[in-house]
Amino acid sequence: MEIKKEDIKQEVFDLYDDYAHNRLSRRDFVDKLSLYTAGAMTVPALLSFLMPDYKNTLQVKADDPRLKSEYITYKSAKGGGTIKALLSKPLDANKKPGGIVVVHENRGLNPYIEDVARRAALAGFITIAPDALTPLGGYPGDDDKGREMQSKRDKNEMLEDFIDAFEYLKSDPDCNGKIGVVGFCFGGGIVNLMAVRLPDLAAAVPFYGAQPPVELVPQIKAPLLIHYAGLDTHVNEGWPAYESALKENKKEYTVFIYPGVNHGFHNDTTPRYDKAAAELAWTRTIDFFTEKLR
Repeated sequence: MEIKKEDIKQEVFDLYDDYAHNRLSRRDFVDKLSLYTAGAMTVPALLSFLMPDYKNTLQVKADDPRLKSEYITYKSAKGGGTIKALLSKPLDANKKPGGIVVVHENRGLNPYIEDVARRAALAGFITIAPDALTPLGGYPGDDDKGREMQSKRDKNEMLEDFIDAFEYLKSDPDCNGKIGVVGFCFGGGIVNLMAVRLPDLAAAVPFYGAQPPVELVPQIKAPLLIHYAGLDTHVNEGWPAYESALKENKKEYTVFIYPGVNHGFHNDTTPRYDKAAAELAWTRTIDFFTEKLR
């Protein structure tokens, strides 16, 4: 029996969300999944269905001839020392492009985030995708282990790592100096904090990210394009207060809440992916960066 997305109850996706965000242990996750099994839909089958598929979902290969894509290291003195990152540059740029920092989820620089960075580079930007797990040995090739590793790092130190990536990209001689940032889940929260911290940030795009403290909203200078998943009650509960603060402080922002989709809907490696919402959100993101970074 092949499991299909439409066969899965929403409660299963909610359980996976709790597990992926360390609100539920693997043992409890597996125990609770057993409540939703029937026939060939066993716990192992459900687990296999929910886990990411990195082999069959890449949209831009690592050796795409339209890009110069390579691993580099940069200094992050306030955070983790030396940080590894994927740096991708379009080879057909007619003039210096803007730059984008791509911030990963809560599991390090996995193949999905590398793919996103290459997609943005193909759209005409220089991208840098740091691995905040570098001080612990780097993304281990397994998301479960990656989440465990990332939980051992200090969030403020990781924020500094990404801020230093911004500075690295801004000083790249091939870049025009206009830098934006996009991030997903944990990375979306980092995007919001970078908007608070960086007065010269040119554009910020958080995907389903935790909101910054409302008392820090007055510090935001960058225009924001904010994406939320309609079914993501955990993250969305912070939006009303954030929006009120943005309005009160007359900040430039646009928000889209995509109905009927789960947290992680842009991630095409898991069944939470929603093709229509993901493609629309990505088109909006590239259009936004095109407007703000050129």
